[in-house]
Amino acid sequence: MIELTRLQTICHDGVPAFVVLPFTDFAREFPKEAETIWQKGPWVPDSGIPHAVVGLHIKQGMTLLKAWREYLGLTQADLAEKVGISQAALSKMESGDGKLRKATRIKLATALGIHPEQLR
Repeated sequence: MIELTRLQTICHDGVPAFVVLPFTDFAREFPKEAETIWQKGPWVPDSGIPHAVVGLHIKQGMTLLKAWREYLGLTQADLAEKVGISQAALSKMESGDGKLRKATRIKLATALGIHPEQLR
C-alpha cells in the first residue's frame, strides 16, 4: 500500500495533474515495471548536462569526466577498460591536470554514451 503522506501532487491551473511517488513505493506496487525502469539506468540527454552531474562538478569540484563517470555508476577500472587505457591514465585525466585531447575526449564520451561536448 502506498503511504499517501509520501506523495507529491503537481497541479496545473489549480487542478491536480500529476502525483509523484518515491520509486521504492512504485517498485513495491509495480515490480515488473520498476525492474524495467531500473535496468535502463540513468537518463543521459543528447545535449546539456544533468543537474546531478553539474552538482558533482561545481559543488564537489570534480572534473566533468569524473562527475559523469560517477553519475553513470562506473568505476575507474570499468571506464578505463571500455576506453582501452589503464586505470592510472584515467585517474590522471580525472584529476584535471591538463586538457583532454579531442581524440581522447571522443573516446571517453563514446564509452560513457554521451556527446563529446558534454565533457568540455
